Amino acid sequence: MNISVLTPDKEIFQGPITSVRVPGTNGEFQILKNHAPIVSSLEAGRVQITAGSGEYRYFDEETGRVETNTQPGRDITFTINGGFIEVLDDEVSLLVTGVV
Repeated sequence: MNISVLTPDKEIFQGPITSVRVPGTNGEFQILKNHAPIVSSLEAGRVQITAGSGEYRYFDEETGRVETNTQPGRDITFTINGGFIEVLDDEVSLLVTGVV
């Protein structure tokens, strides 16, 4: 399963994952492989991504730079201001208004 996490001005995460947990408008939910197609709005809150096997890029809040890694199973978390998620054929698009 692959994910793209984008804000209006930068890419936050791009690459293979095993799961993502997001703050949905009606409560937190998790997306796993072979999830049914869905489009949902998101509230402000924490997003947790568990990286899959392969190379992925992510925005490191501490350094303020985009880093590349290949460590599977690594959890990457960040706080969003809200946004939308779309899941279709194991491709996840997370469009957020901002990362705090």
